[in-house]
Amino acid sequence: MKILLATDGSAFSEDAARFLTNFLFAPKDTIHLFHVVSAVPYEDDFRQQVLQAIKRISPKILKTCEQCIQPTRAIIMKEEGQGIPEDEIVKKAEELDADLIVMGARGIKGVKSLFLGSVTRAVAALTDRPILVTKPRIDTAGRAFKVLFATDGSDSAEATAGVLAGMPFSEDSELTILNIARSVVADIPDRYAMEVNDAMKTELAKIRTAENEKAEKIIDRAKTMLAGQFAVVHGLVKSGEPTDEVLKTAGEMQTDLIAIGSRGLKSVKGRLGSVSRRVLGRAPCSVLIGKERNPRT
Repeated sequence: MKILLATDGSAFSEDAARFLTNFLFAPKDTIHLFHVVSAVPYEDDFRQQVLQAIKRISPKILKTCEQCIQPTRAIIMKEEGQGIPEDEIVKKAEELDADLIVMGARGIKGVKSLFLGSVTRAVAALTDRPILVTKPRIDTAGRAFKVLFATDGSDSAEATAGVLAGMPFSEDSELTILNIARSVVADIPDRYAMEVNDAMKTELAKIRTAENEKAEKIIDRAKTMLAGQFAVVHGLVKSGEPTDEVLKTAGEMQTDLIAIGSRGLKSVKGRLGSVSRRVLGRAPCSVLIGKERNPRT
């Protein structure tokens, strides 16, 4: 597995590096540490002086990030770039043909959600690579690593399952596969339910049965794709608004990682879908966004 870990030297980037210690990387895996020296809005000699001062710090940033991942069996490579951070990170991911981009989110004390910095938000929107935005695990002593995979059976969800299948989870990790069955009759208000005649009730029951069967098939397919990756695998079908149900389930389970596909706009590279964007912004834990790869021209 090829991972691009983008670091800006902040504590949040170091937390992202520590998050990777939850995985059992092999010697064939590569973690590429990448620090971008931002473009300096000055000219002439002063610009060069500022750049030189920043460049002296860059090796220390990369070295500290490397230390946060240890011990690991993966090959660690370090590189410095220069330019607009989000553009350089996306470009480097393509150059490396990275399987996953990893970045840290800013945690705010007392606020149980991810606070996305402008660079993280921009990379998530621009790249067509899977991206993992991390938040530190809390109260993990003696507890298995828990993953919640929200799937709707779409191509982006299948791509997300593929990313999960390639990640070296620890042997005691647990997976819950969640499908939100959005019913075609969910928009009938409860107060009008009494007006539904017996014939229509029968048809509605058939529709709900078909929806549940479809949900179970989606979950079974995901289980097949991820067989052997986790010690425990659960399937769960819920109904309701997808974002709310994903976040509610993650909170109830004390999930460490939410994995969800991004159904963005076709022909618009990397664009996040509305559900994945809201989950990424409001999640109480780390979030993995899987994407359909745009075909190369």
